[in-house]
Amino acid sequence: MMERNCLPDMLAGDELIERLTVKPVYDENIRNQPMNVRLMALSSLYDLYIPSQMSVEIYNKMYLSIMRSVQKKTSKEATMQRYKNYQTRRGITSNGIMGGMDSYTIIGCSGIGKSSAIQHAIEAIEGETEIILNDPYMKIVPCLIVQCPFDSSVKNLLLEILRKIDEVLGSDFYPTAVRSKYTTDALIGIVSQACLNNIGLLVVDEIQNVVNSANGKNLVGVLTQLINNSGISICMVGTPESKPFFEQKMYLARRALGLYYDKLEMGSYFYQFCHEMFRFQYVKKSTKINDAIVEWLYNHSAGVLSIVVTLFHDAQEMAILNGKEEITIETLNDAYNSRMQFMQEYIQPVVKKVSARKQVQNRTVTVQTHNVIKEVPMKGLLKKKCEVKFHSVQELIDWAKEHDRDVMEILQEFCAVEVV
Repeated sequence: MMERNCLPDMLAGDELIERLTVKPVYDENIRNQPMNVRLMALSSLYDLYIPSQMSVEIYNKMYLSIMRSVQKKTSKEATMQRYKNYQTRRGITSNGIMGGMDSYTIIGCSGIGKSSAIQHAIEAIEGETEIILNDPYMKIVPCLIVQCPFDSSVKNLLLEILRKIDEVLGSDFYPTAVRSKYTTDALIGIVSQACLNNIGLLVVDEIQNVVNSANGKNLVGVLTQLINNSGISICMVGTPESKPFFEQKMYLARRALGLYYDKLEMGSYFYQFCHEMFRFQYVKKSTKINDAIVEWLYNHSAGVLSIVVTLFHDAQEMAILNGKEEITIETLNDAYNSRMQFMQEYIQPVVKKVSARKQVQNRTVTVQTHNVIKEVPMKGLLKKKCEVKFHSVQELIDWAKEHDRDVMEILQEFCAVEVV
């Protein structure tokens, strides 16, 4: 375990991208191995991580918040706060004086890679390694991750923080708190002291659990108190479901300022990710990725990278098992239809719409009425025996006006028409 008096140097540019990138070990000869060997190796595909702009922003945000928190632990205010936290543990009410530290959110759609970005940022900051401060002497965990309880229980969250600290430092905060049966107020003082002495950044994941819980506002209030009593930074991570909760009141919105991410656009990063992913093929026949495949992956994943990887993994797994041994649009469709049934309600594949004008110009439209056999069925126009052919939309419009017909009704008989 490395001892140091400060954080490692902050990374930037290509050095940061290289440090965040994770690619599984891959040998092209794996495609010639037996089925069972290839299926086991295929699971390494889930280790692939290509950093995006989101990854860079999260790394910078976390590094700076940890740095500010660690710097404040040796201040005069920190010494005074330790004494006040001790008074709180004895049942004497005291106000926090640290303050000034920040809480923020990282909100994004499920599956876009928030948790992965946070985990890789922590690894780049060496968040699992203790920071040793000599004056005063203390061991600090740069970043500690806990999950928001499903019922937003304040006491359960406080005990979980103590348990996680014990895991990293080998301390005995948690068993002592359980044996002593501390009240919630006393636990706040104990956790504040532990955070002040031993934590740089506290990450509370699954913060959307506060939305449908009566304890939601109480939990956010306790997190605010921890900030004031310990001087640490707190990062709350969740899905867009939590956004309306933090918009209710100004004091909630103030604590929720931070980073917000939506689903990916089909831009350069998505193309880069798909091309990197396609290098890891375990089927016998190698497939070269093209724009049609990239577009298909985007349309059938809604821009969610975890779904893209799952589709590519399952398509290969099925191709290996059924003997097709190739990645094509057909095998990808098989994976989507058989493995993504529960997700299809949330994924709406984009179908390119061709304008009515373009469709009519590319083919002859035949309107045949009365009892004449029709080349294109046109219901509701059977009035007199005639045959009229149109080669453009304008011709159809002129005919409709002359015969007092609804042009939109006619167009809808043979092509998709969207009225704006």
